[in-house]
Amino acid sequence: MLNIKEMLSVSLILFSVIDIIGSIPVIIDLKKKAGGQIQSGKATLVAGALMLLFLFVGESLLDLFHLDVASFAVAGAIVIFLLGLEMVLGVSIFKEDETLARSASVVPIAFPLIAGAGTMTTILTLKAEYHTINICVGIIINLILVFSVLKLSGWIEKKIGRGGEAILRKVFGIVLLAIAIKLFKGNIFI
Repeated sequence: MLNIKEMLSVSLILFSVIDIIGSIPVIIDLKKKAGGQIQSGKATLVAGALMLLFLFVGESLLDLFHLDVASFAVAGAIVIFLLGLEMVLGVSIFKEDETLARSASVVPIAFPLIAGAGTMTTILTLKAEYHTINICVGIIINLILVFSVLKLSGWIEKKIGRGGEAILRKVFGIVLLAIAIKLFKGNIFI
């Protein structure tokens, strides 16, 4: 059931939630704290493993709490909406764990920066709308982008500048808001 439109939609949604471009300042800061070294491959593999694991066992976790995917999708839509608000309004709704951010290891990059709560919620929420194979392809596409950005973070920062980064965050924030509303409407009236 490979579907190009679904793969592109999933890829765009995950790209918006992961917000690897918007994370460039954090990545560069972690890179400086680590003496210029970030384990791009390892961070990407760990994040990918977490995302795929949650894609396949996330529903089982919900079953433990007697929750259905539609209910989780509505909750996920609310989280995605709040993430979109953060990006558009430039406010911080979700508090970051500063102790994790102090060490420049795989932990703050793979989790929670790439495969954080928003990403996990989004992946499970996507299961209510898209086929699993298309979600897997979307995850892989995003992992390729994540790896590339991690490898080229210094170069990217110089090229897009602060203004370009701000514009990208706003655009993807609006996309997330629209996606959240669509997911909410699609799962609330089931």
